[in-house]
Amino acid sequence: MNEVFFQSTKFFALPLHKKMELFRNEKLRGYTPTLDQTLDPENQVQGDLKEGYYIGVEVPEDDPDAKKPFYGPNQWPSEDAGFFDKPEMLGEPLATLKLLHYEDKISDPARGIYGCGAHSDFGLINLLATDDVAGLQICKNKDARPRIWEDVAPLKGGFIINIGDLLERLSNDVFRSTLHRVVLDGQERYSVAFFADPKPECIVECLPSCTSDMNPPKYPPITCYAYMNQRYNDTHLGLNHIMDKK
Repeated sequence: MNEVFFQSTKFFALPLHKKMELFRNEKLRGYTPTLDQTLDPENQVQGDLKEGYYIGVEVPEDDPDAKKPFYGPNQWPSEDAGFFDKPEMLGEPLATLKLLHYEDKISDPARGIYGCGAHSDFGLINLLATDDVAGLQICKNKDARPRIWEDVAPLKGGFIINIGDLLERLSNDVFRSTLHRVVLDGQERYSVAFFADPKPECIVECLPSCTSDMNPPKYPPITCYAYMNQRYNDTHLGLNHIMDKK
C-alpha cells in the first residue's frame, strides 16, 4: 500500500492541464477535478474539495466486453501507466480503484463546505485505505434527525469496510449502507477506495431470505448499471461546468 500512496501522490502532483487530458469518460475512467463531484447537494454550497482518479479492470477497445457499461481501457498518464496497469491489480469482476486527494483547506459544515459531502457508496462494498490524516466521519443512524457524526480514526496500513447501497437493497435493509463524509482541518489528505460491484446487467432485488409477509421488499428491482449510472450522473458535473469554474 505504501507504493500505491506514493504513485497516487505522484499523479496528483502533475500540472492540472496534464490531469485534465485524462478527464473521466463515459466509462467512468480517468480524472475527476476538484469540485467535480457533489455528494450531498442538499447541504453543500459547492462541490467536494477533492480530486480523484478512477481505474477499472483493463479491457482493450477491441474486446467485445468493452461495449458493456463501465468496461473498457483505462486512461493512463503516459509516464506512469506501468504500476497500475497490471492484470493482477483488479482481476476480472466489475471493480473500480479510485485514488483520492483532498486539498489543504478547512471545511465549514455550517456553510455547506466539505472535503467530501455526506453520502453512501453506490455499489456493493468498498474497501478504503487512508493515510494518517483525520477527517473521515460516519453516521451510524442515517435516518436520525439531527444526524450524529462520529470521527473515524485514521488506519494507515489497514482497511475500512463500507457497505454500499446495492447491498442494502439486496438485504432489504438488513445491512444498511454506510453514510460518511470528510471534514478537512487544513491538511492535505490522501485515500484509496476499492469498489467491488456486481456485473452491470445484474438485477439487484431483495434476496428471498430477507423478505417475508410481514417484511415485504422495500426497493423495486433495478440493474446494477441503471442504479450506479444514475448516481454517477446525479453527483458529477459535466466538463463544461468544470471549465467554467477554472
